[in-house]
Amino acid sequence: MHLRLFAFGMTLLCEVIRMGSGVTQKRSAHRETSEDCQSCLECSRDNGCVRCPERLFLFLQRKGMSHHGTCLHSCPTGHFGQRGRDVNRCMKCRSLDCELCFSRDFCTKCKPGFKLHKGKCLIHCPEGTFAHQTDCLEVCPLPPLGEWSEWSVCVRDGATCGFRWGKQTRVRESSQSWKATEKAPVCPPQSETQRCRMKKKCPTERRPNKKGGLGRKRERKRLRLLASLSANATTDSISGGA
Repeated sequence: MHLRLFAFGMTLLCEVIRMGSGVTQKRSAHRETSEDCQSCLECSRDNGCVRCPERLFLFLQRKGMSHHGTCLHSCPTGHFGQRGRDVNRCMKCRSLDCELCFSRDFCTKCKPGFKLHKGKCLIHCPEGTFAHQTDCLEVCPLPPLGEWSEWSVCVRDGATCGFRWGKQTRVRESSQSWKATEKAPVCPPQSETQRCRMKKKCPTERRPNKKGGLGRKRERKRLRLLASLSANATTDSISGGA
C-alpha cells in the first residue's frame, strides 16, 4: 500500500515538473518570436517576418540554409524597394558598386571611389564628360570665370587676306582660385566667335627670278633691250665693212 502511494506521488511530481518545463519553453519561444515579429503581420519562429504592413518592405537575409525576414521602412544599402500587390520587397542591386539604386540595373548613388554616369558606377568618367564630385556630367558646371582675352586675328581658311569676311575668336578661362581647388572640374575655356572684315587684296611682294633679277617683266624687258643693242651693233659692223 505504501509503495503504491509512493509510486503515485513520484508520477504526479514528474508530471508537474514536465508541465512546468513546457510552459517555460513556450514562454521563451513566445518572447523570441515577439521580438522578431514586432512589425510583422505574419511571422514564423524559424524565418521571421513572412508578411509586412502595407507601407513596409520585407527584407530577407540569408542565415545558413534559410532566409530570415524583417519588415523595414526603407531598404538597406545595396537594395531598392519594389512595391507589389501582395507584398513590398527589398530587392538587391545588380551592381556591387551601387550604394543605392532605383531599379535592379539603374544606380542612383555609387560607393566611394566610383563615379555615377547614366545609372552606372564607373572608376573613370567616359570621354566627353566631366568628373564633378560623385558624378560624370555631360555639361561642365560653369565655374567663376576670369576676363575675356583679346580678339584673335581675322582669318578665313587659314588666310588673313584675300576674302571679304572672316572670323575671329576670344576665350574666357576659369579663375586661378577656382583652378586651385581640388574638386574643381577640368572645364574647357569658354569661347566666342564673331564675323570680321578682311583685306580683300593681299599686299603683293616683288619676287626675284631664279637668276637673281628683279622680276619677270623687267627681266624680259632687259633681254629685249640687250637683243636690240646686239642687233644694232651687228648692223653697224656690216655697214662699216662695206
